[in-house]
Amino acid sequence: MTTTIRAPKHTITALVQDKPGVLNRVSSMFRRRGFNIVSLAVGHSEIPGLSRMTFVVEGDDAIVEQVTKHLHKLIDVIKVADISQDNVVSRELALIRVNSNAHTRSEIMQIVDIFRANIVDVAPESVVIEVTGDEEKVDSLTNLLRSFGVAEVMRTGTIAMSRGTGAGGPAPSNSSKVRLEGGV
Repeated sequence: MTTTIRAPKHTITALVQDKPGVLNRVSSMFRRRGFNIVSLAVGHSEIPGLSRMTFVVEGDDAIVEQVTKHLHKLIDVIKVADISQDNVVSRELALIRVNSNAHTRSEIMQIVDIFRANIVDVAPESVVIEVTGDEEKVDSLTNLLRSFGVAEVMRTGTIAMSRGTGAGGPAPSNSSKVRLEGGV
């Protein structure tokens, strides 16, 4: 029996300008440097004109330090935070299509209830389940449903936020806002 030792996962957030090409520049930086992105989620932030990216990367502390240094160098990146050591709230959303019929549907519904998930679509031969939680919860539910036949899985990737004021901290200072408004 062989055991595979996986590198630790780290969560990094970046506040970036919300404009075309930013995601491409960020992902190209990862590609050029040979960093693997385990998960990537992007969405609008609380500040108009800025988006927040959440990356999950595998590697030791040196890798994470390199990732954050290279992110800081990108012109469209305003702020980067490694929140791996923080007390964080992290969630992922998944949609799981499971084969079902009249005989298996009630058992699937019971499993879905235990995981506090929802059935969001029912068809004669399948159901679509929506689950929100940490990566382990999504993995556990998916594994339990495999015996029924998992036809398709779609996951958002992890989003995370420090509890309290945390590493994400307040919005950029006024000097940062002036820099944003004046161009980069």
